[in-house]
Order: sequence, then structure tokens, then C-alpha cells
Amino acid sequence: MRTIQVMNVPDDVHQIMEQRASGAGQSLQEYVLQRLCTEARSPTVEEVLQRAGERTGSTFSLQEAVAAVRAERDSR
Repeated sequence: MRTIQVMNVPDDVHQIMEQRASGAGQSLQEYVLQRLCTEARSPTVEEVLQRAGERTGSTFSLQEAVAAVRAERDSR
């Protein structure tokens, strides 16, 4: 396994993470590792759009998708 060290964590963020870890019955390291794993294993919106585009034969960036949705809403 690899190690990640995060430096310069703001005091308020560290305190919140410690409180959440305690509330979950975990150490701070266990809690942060769980959150990191969940984040890494969840696709981003860009990744979802990329996969969908690959299935349909075209790709759209997030910005293009947002623009298309806005244009459709504005046309109503």
C-alpha cells in the first residue's frame, strides 16, 4: 500500500474531520482513508459523460453539456 501525507490542513478542517471520525467510531486515519477511497472509486461527472459519449459515439465536455441543458431550458 502507498502512503499519502497531507500538510497544511486548516485547523477548522482538521477539527471537523476529527469530530466526524469520532462520531463514526473511527480514528482520524481510518475516517480519512474511508473518505478518500469513496471519492476515488466514485466517477466524476466528466468521467460519466466521457463513458456515455463513448457508448453513443460522441463526447461532450461538462461545459458543453451544461450549455446544452441551459439552451434547452431557455428555449421554453
